[in-house]
Amino acid sequence: MKNIPNLFTLLNLFFGCIAVIFTLQNGIAIMYYADGAQYIGIPERMGVASLFIGLAGLVDFLDGLVARIFKATSPMGKQLDSLADVVSFGVAPGMILYQFLRMSFARQENGLDISPIWFLPALLFPCAAAFRLAKFNIDETQRYGFKGVPTPAAGILVASIPLIYWYSTNDTITALLLNKWLLYGVILVMAWLMTSNLPIMALKFSDYTIKGNLPKLILLVVAVLSAIFLKWLAVPVVFIFYIIVSLLSEKK
Repeated sequence: MKNIPNLFTLLNLFFGCIAVIFTLQNGIAIMYYADGAQYIGIPERMGVASLFIGLAGLVDFLDGLVARIFKATSPMGKQLDSLADVVSFGVAPGMILYQFLRMSFARQENGLDISPIWFLPALLFPCAAAFRLAKFNIDETQRYGFKGVPTPAAGILVASIPLIYWYSTNDTITALLLNKWLLYGVILVMAWLMTSNLPIMALKFSDYTIKGNLPKLILLVVAVLSAIFLKWLAVPVVFIFYIIVSLLSEKK
């Protein structure tokens, strides 16, 4: 029984590895319209990678729940969870950022011949994720609150980028997602948020009163409404709201 939560954690890692495979074997296509305008096509594969990161997030939530149900929490489980998270929410999203930087530069003249060094900043994301997880493992005070943005939240935010690009009918949004400066900014901001000491609320219930969980309930309502009206664009909206609510609730 004590290894059942570890099986969930390994499933998290398994899904993360699949996400990496689909991201690297994405089948990105560069096409041209009749007027010579360039179009970057992302087929289903990178979208599938995003969905596997989402599945990893679901399993990551369940392994902790299962561990509490079976009273099977252990130091090994904690370390294994972090190792899986590095892949699922660090490396896999980092590869998505890497590929989007490639597509961004591919739009430029001679962009296909650009040096890979311009894509390497994407690797700051998995490095920051690993640092964040290591810091979490040695800090016993982060039970009902975090110091810095949790790695799974940051990874899922990045995982939403291909889905927003793929499903969006707004040309402005799709153009922004292929703007290299925006991508560099996302990498730097997310790396800073993960490694910072900003007080971020944990989505765990310390009690079952409305007053004690009001910020979490507000976030839940915003998430549901955003999902209904904004589709995949809801992910960055909810993420930003999550940061704001966390900072405001901490000040109180």
